[in-house]
Amino acid sequence: MEDPTTPIARQRSFVTRGRRTEAQNRAIDELWPAYGVDFAGERLDLDAAFGRSAPRVVEIGFGNGENLLTLAERHPDRDFLGIEVHGAGIGRVLGETRMRGLGNIRIIRHDAVEIFEHGLAPASIDEIMIYFPDPWPKARHHRRRLVQPDVAEILARTLAPEGVLRLATDWEPYAKHMIDVLDASPSLVNAAGGARFVRRPDDRPVTKFEQRGERLGHSIFDLEYRPASHP
Repeated sequence: MEDPTTPIARQRSFVTRGRRTEAQNRAIDELWPAYGVDFAGERLDLDAAFGRSAPRVVEIGFGNGENLLTLAERHPDRDFLGIEVHGAGIGRVLGETRMRGLGNIRIIRHDAVEIFEHGLAPASIDEIMIYFPDPWPKARHHRRRLVQPDVAEILARTLAPEGVLRLATDWEPYAKHMIDVLDASPSLVNAAGGARFVRRPDDRPVTKFEQRGERLGHSIFDLEYRPASHP
């Protein structure tokens, strides 16, 4: 499995943390060959990884995997590629994938921006999901935020002509940052119109993390973007 701590010049949007349970460690050891995708800096063959050609959905930073697992169960006709660096979440998703008998999930443990920049072909992804990424609230850490102008262009390049980029956050300053960055992208169009958010998609599961945020009084902000080249 790839080591996500390999140094790169760009400021990372994450830090590795957290401990894995014995069950999670065992799931990684036993199930990575079946559901894991190793990345060596070259273009990935997703047809080979999934054993078929199907609409492709990528979730960046899937956490404990609630959203990824739920959508994969609901949509067996789609392939779901989850990108995460934290071993606990990876171990949980691998175990649940086997337990639920899901053949349409694959996992990459690596920096997501590198995957999109070097591993995914242009116009090859039908949907990108970025739900509740680390908001890095302190001003000195804002450069660590995942949503940045250069990243927006990298993501847009991988979207299919009728693809969609979906995001959500419960941190209002980050929501405003996202909309400022993405509305300014020449490659993306806000599906709700300039400087506007969308309603939560009916298909997006409400996760425990989101419910906790709502209990704390946080508003939830959903965003949706389409390629500017879309007819």
